[in-house]
Amino acid sequence: MSNSQSVASLRRRQTSSGGEPTAKEREYLEVIYYLAARNEPVIAARLARWMKVQPPTVTHIVSRLLEKGFIERNAHGEISLTPSGLQLAEAMVRRHRILERFLVDVMGLPWHLIHEEAVRLEHALSPVMEERIMALVGQATTCPHGNPIPGQNEVYAGNTRLDTAQPGQSFTIRRIAEEAEEETPIVAFLEANGLVPGAAFAITDKVPAIGVTLQRPGLSITVPTHIAELIWGDLASEE
Repeated sequence: MSNSQSVASLRRRQTSSGGEPTAKEREYLEVIYYLAARNEPVIAARLARWMKVQPPTVTHIVSRLLEKGFIERNAHGEISLTPSGLQLAEAMVRRHRILERFLVDVMGLPWHLIHEEAVRLEHALSPVMEERIMALVGQATTCPHGNPIPGQNEVYAGNTRLDTAQPGQSFTIRRIAEEAEEETPIVAFLEANGLVPGAAFAITDKVPAIGVTLQRPGLSITVPTHIAELIWGDLASEE
């Protein structure tokens, strides 16, 4: 089934099962998808922190998504996407990450600008344009931050957070958590210091209340703990 047929089929199911989600509800579905990818329970409090809203706002949106059949909630208050919710979320995440790759690789935009630009464009992107843009970026498998594009051999690389690494180990960055993209100063810091997927560093110091010090030829930098928590990669002991 082509992307256009898949989207049309999904829209028919949405109409018959409670209607299409609003733009705000779509945002929540995306965030639920991102949180679930971390293999952590998705609860209302985490949604509120990510969306920077008060709990009653989350409760209202979650109730609407439950009514429309896009999410489920168990007895512990943990939220999960239904098959229709997952399909919709994956479609949105796919468009977002393809657009980010296009904006960097083809348009030459810097990292700190691409997230907001992709947000503006993704809701207007047709299946035809999605396929054309995907062709332009050479069937990329990840966004520029290293997060996998759904439908492109989706694998989350990097199993270790930088803040858990220890001095004497080497660390290769594989991906930057989605939360970082919501904070332009963080993304600008990462880009300016070469803290990008594929970059390798030696860990020379660590002070939990301050950060992790990384070193490579020509650069020694302390990454604040709250930023190190958003960087995922692979570890190896220094020889």
